[in-house]
Amino acid sequence: MPVITAPSDGIDLRYDVSGTSPAVVLLHGSVLSRAIWRGLGYLEPLAEHHTVIRVDLRGHGSSDAPHSADAYTQERFVSDLLAVLDAEGLEAASLLGYSLGARIGVSTAVRHPQRVSRLVSLGGSASAQHGAVDEVFFPGVIESVASGGMEEFCTRQGLGPEVGDRRARATRAAFLTADHQAIAALLAATDATAGIPAEQLAQCEVPALWMAGTEDHPRFEESRQAAAVMPRAGFVPLEGRDHGGTLAPAGPVLEHVLPFLAEDQST
Repeated sequence: MPVITAPSDGIDLRYDVSGTSPAVVLLHGSVLSRAIWRGLGYLEPLAEHHTVIRVDLRGHGSSDAPHSADAYTQERFVSDLLAVLDAEGLEAASLLGYSLGARIGVSTAVRHPQRVSRLVSLGGSASAQHGAVDEVFFPGVIESVASGGMEEFCTRQGLGPEVGDRRARATRAAFLTADHQAIAALLAATDATAGIPAEQLAQCEVPALWMAGTEDHPRFEESRQAAAVMPRAGFVPLEGRDHGGTLAPAGPVLEHVLPFLAEDQST
């Protein structure tokens, strides 16, 4: 597994690479890791046609997990992503992100459009994030994680020790491996994230595909709005899905993502 040093603060970042042909970078959501892309069935279909780079975002998976909120700004995440592209010798790549990962993808496309071939946002938003983590998880989540750790984080979402469903158990196990101080810092930084101005979205010429669940509020409305503003963007609703269900099952998502990525084979 490649390891690189983040240029902004020197922490270690880890990622892996599989497949061939045009590159696509997969960016997971908060409290997750690169493992979700294999577990939910995205890796193999994408790797048939692309070089797939799965990144463990700072604070997640095998990457280092600093405990300060200023380590989790969009500026640092974007810098990390560009460092991965540089390490792999890529002038540009397509980006596919979920939730936090989608926001990083959008931020990169707006700030460094020459480095992004195509953008896929799954359950993403370009709006200000104040209050968003309470909506996605539960009210008071930042203090809950900071004081009660990941066990309380799980329990408050119905993922206590008694869960029996296989996917719920796997989710609980993944959450419990996280560093609770790093996650509290990440969520605090997310809560302070400003919106991306509409005029910046309107000037971004990167082809984009925005997808969000019809039960994922306000991400559904925010994704649709952002897609309407970007000049080369489309929006696809995911019927009946809430935020946590955005990625699964993978089939209906990939039905749109694979042909969208195939439209540009120049990378």
